[in-house]
Amino acid sequence: MYVVALLNPRSVWSQQRYVYRLGVSTETLIMGGNSTMFKGSIVAIVTPFAKDGAVDLAKLQDLVEFQIENGTDGIVPCGTTGEASTLTYDEHLAVIKTVVDRVAGRVPVIAGTGSNSTAEAIEMTRRAKDVGADGALLVTPYYNKPSQEGLYRHYMEVADAVALPLILYNVPGRTGVNLLPETVARLALHANIVAIKEATGSLQQGSEVIALCGDQIDVLSGDDFVTFPLMACGAKGVISVLANIMPRIVAGLVDAFFAGDFETARRLHLQTLKISSVMFIESNPVPVKAALELMGKAPADVRLPLCPLGEANKARLTGIMKEYNLI
Repeated sequence: MYVVALLNPRSVWSQQRYVYRLGVSTETLIMGGNSTMFKGSIVAIVTPFAKDGAVDLAKLQDLVEFQIENGTDGIVPCGTTGEASTLTYDEHLAVIKTVVDRVAGRVPVIAGTGSNSTAEAIEMTRRAKDVGADGALLVTPYYNKPSQEGLYRHYMEVADAVALPLILYNVPGRTGVNLLPETVARLALHANIVAIKEATGSLQQGSEVIALCGDQIDVLSGDDFVTFPLMACGAKGVISVLANIMPRIVAGLVDAFFAGDFETARRLHLQTLKISSVMFIESNPVPVKAALELMGKAPADVRLPLCPLGEANKARLTGIMKEYNLI
């Protein structure tokens, strides 16, 4: 299947944008394989909630503008950081559509559509495509604990069913299952599967995926604290939590790396380690939402079973944010 055929015709971020941003010829895109589609600093954006518990779509639009104004290369709504697991189906779709409409083709929108039900993942991915998403991020099925063959069949079913660029999402610390490099290599042969968000925190596993797959699939860091070293191994960027509060810095790190300014990229990597770590003092997105509230960007409210950041950790977060001149 040709890459260009997978691009959403309703998105301004289409063939011409790929050619411009990636520095490849139209012929390269048409002749295909899994050419790089999503790269750079991509934010896993939070879903803001109003005080009554409803999704605050107006505030979400503000956050989208904040990201684009500060150099973010792509936006992922309804991922882990977007609390997709506590959104209703209608809310889930409304969040994706709101981001797509506000972005208006300026950067790609990669919708989180994963589920531990293959049929549900297919349905959500179809809906995301219908409202104009440029791609989909699919977490490994959680709780079921499928075998590697089960994971392979799950992703192949989705890839066969929906003609949309798909990003695998491996985060065993949350799902209880690890998508092994050998399975990724099998999946990478499908033209619709273009990348993987590698969130094991393991440079070894990320490197093994790159070694096995070569250019057949792109690797994106799923952990801010390993973005620089994983890019040194061949990763194409990051799907970032930290970019919610420091989009210009995260984009600057990635941009510097791809410009060959490795010293600047290394410096930013080391400078952001402390604040990257504090984003996970409690379950994501509790700390990053607390940080956004401290910045006056969005409420800290989360949905049960998550709860607000503990007072001791909030004090720690506040102190570190002051060190970084964020508040």
